[in-house]
Amino acid sequence: MTPTPNKTALGHIRVLDLTRVLAGPWCAQNLADLGADVIKVERPGAGDDTRSWGPPYLKDEEGNDTTEAAYYLAANRGKRSITLDISSAEGQQIVRELVRHCDVVLENYKVGQLKKYGLDYDSLRAVKPDLIFCSVTGFGQDGPYSHRPGYDFIIQGMGGFMSITGERDDLPGGGPQKAGVAISDLMTGMYATIAVMAALTHRDRTGEGQAIDMALLDVQVAMMANMATNFLSSGNPPVRWGNAHPNIVPYQTFATADGHIIVAVGNDGQYRKFVAAGGRPDLAEDARFSTNPERVRNRDLLVPLLADMVRQKTKQEWIDVLEQAGVPCGPINRLDEVFDNPQVQARGMKVALPHPTAGQVNLVRSPMKMSATPPRHDAPPPLLGQHTGEVLSQLLGRSEADIAALRDKGVV
Repeated sequence: MTPTPNKTALGHIRVLDLTRVLAGPWCAQNLADLGADVIKVERPGAGDDTRSWGPPYLKDEEGNDTTEAAYYLAANRGKRSITLDISSAEGQQIVRELVRHCDVVLENYKVGQLKKYGLDYDSLRAVKPDLIFCSVTGFGQDGPYSHRPGYDFIIQGMGGFMSITGERDDLPGGGPQKAGVAISDLMTGMYATIAVMAALTHRDRTGEGQAIDMALLDVQVAMMANMATNFLSSGNPPVRWGNAHPNIVPYQTFATADGHIIVAVGNDGQYRKFVAAGGRPDLAEDARFSTNPERVRNRDLLVPLLADMVRQKTKQEWIDVLEQAGVPCGPINRLDEVFDNPQVQARGMKVALPHPTAGQVNLVRSPMKMSATPPRHDAPPPLLGQHTGEVLSQLLGRSEADIAALRDKGVV
């Protein structure tokens, strides 16, 4: 029997990726994982800014650093890289020629910059009327801040995230705290992916292309979700609670003898099982702590007692006893522990791909599991300009002599 080919959801789509750093490349990587042919356009000689955002760098088989920064590797697998100076007239012409062969353009230039090059949406849809053109900026294409550059850290602060993240202001270490990853960048990349997919569906039904205006600040405000609605409903801005819950006790982190765990007690029965497992059933019999409303009122008395109790066992001992008792809990894992976790391993979340300079690169697999059109994981993040000749010859019919002349001029 002839094996069924590995179909991909977006194998019929080609994307011209003019983005760099994280939000735009994250969107482009999602599309590449789903099968799209993503052509990443980079500056000659330098490439995406994140290529130099190291250490750490990918190591070769002898343990020596390559030129590939881990940050760049995280957001660029499955793409083809070409180098192109789009500030030059010849580079701009090549972009227009490539657009004729593409369904989607992604860009994250400052507002108005591509218009100077004749590469904005209005200019490019004259070349390809059904083009999907997705712009990613800090503050969007209009409004009083549209001219400002957008940085994830600043957006986390401006968009309200840091006002609810961090330890309580009245406790040691209290104050605003950013997330450990660039969440506004990553979420903007995810929202951009959804918007591109929706625009492609609309184009396939109607033949109409469109512009997509994605702003980090918009996304950060939107992802405040129930916290934003709590404020809009009450007029009271929510505050930081650290790892505690404003309405449930105990629902927080605790230090064990050798690490930390999360205990998420949802009702009085689970609380009784929790303290019994710790050898302190008296903490459930005490009227100050027997019900959740009383525990919330008396949290400052109770939590130190629970903290002393939890420190008597190791992290794994608590996980074992609480899982057996039916009390919701979980470890706080370092990333080495994450990738050693049997569930993470069973789900195949680490994937090894062949790499042209390192021999192999370990990456995080796409979390999208699809039965008919699974994401592909067959191409590592490209070297700078690795596919310039291939793309210019295959798509644009440029000869080797033409490409060599462009290299001599610094256009590619």
